[in-house]
Amino acid sequence: MSDFQSSLNTPSDSPLGKSSAYRSDYAPELLFPIPRRGKREEIGVDEAALPFVGEDLWNAYELSWLDPRGKPVVALGEFRVPASSPCLIESKSLKLYLNSFNQTRLAGLGEAQALIARDLSQAAGSEVQVCLQSLDAERVFVKPVGVCLDAQEIEIDRYQPEPELLRADPARVVQNELLYSHLLKSNCLVTGQPDWGAVFVRYSGLAIDREALLRYIVSFREHNEFHEQCVERIFCDLMRQCRPATLMVWARYTRRGGLDINPCRVTPGMSLAENLGEVRQ
Repeated sequence: MSDFQSSLNTPSDSPLGKSSAYRSDYAPELLFPIPRRGKREEIGVDEAALPFVGEDLWNAYELSWLDPRGKPVVALGEFRVPASSPCLIESKSLKLYLNSFNQTRLAGLGEAQALIARDLSQAAGSEVQVCLQSLDAERVFVKPVGVCLDAQEIEIDRYQPEPELLRADPARVVQNELLYSHLLKSNCLVTGQPDWGAVFVRYSGLAIDREALLRYIVSFREHNEFHEQCVERIFCDLMRQCRPATLMVWARYTRRGGLDINPCRVTPGMSLAENLGEVRQ
């Protein structure tokens, strides 16, 4: 797809919410890129001077093709789309694209990996890292070493994002704190279907008020936006309201259609989060 064509793509033009025929022959044209620019302008982010670096990390669990003799092969996929790419890739289109390999004969894992890397990179407009693994690969699930916000006994009555809820304590400075919540819920921008996830905030600087942060996270509960856009909104709201010295915002969403999406945004110089599974993944 040309840069001009992808610039015209909007969420309402995507396969989301529409009846779709599943193709089982290799079809890279099924991928549907959506420019990041519009939503970034909405939250005051200049694409020429991004306040963060990061990636959209996808895990694929329903990936299969045929070997040269027609025998099915199954694999796990890990795709890393850079946050600096001009476009994100709409999730249903990625699901349809991956299913187009089902009756496609390939020489091996290497050929499948190279094809997917080429096609995703063309759709996103930047190099996408792809790693395919056999089912012998070890998956790691860990409990975060940090403070879970969810047990706080607080009243909540706001379910649309309100950055004004956020605040920091000017009298207390922390060097490296991880706060997280399993109560993140937003809705698909197009279909309104619920997206469930956990969100992690690692930062240094003035101490972020934990009660305020939980209220803010829950305020996404009736908000319609893609996963990647929610994480960028949370990052920018925290930077503006709490002014941390360093910041990482990382969300791990539960899977849909054999895919989970895990966007991570950090201040330049910080390490990105590892691909460690959340309890609901």
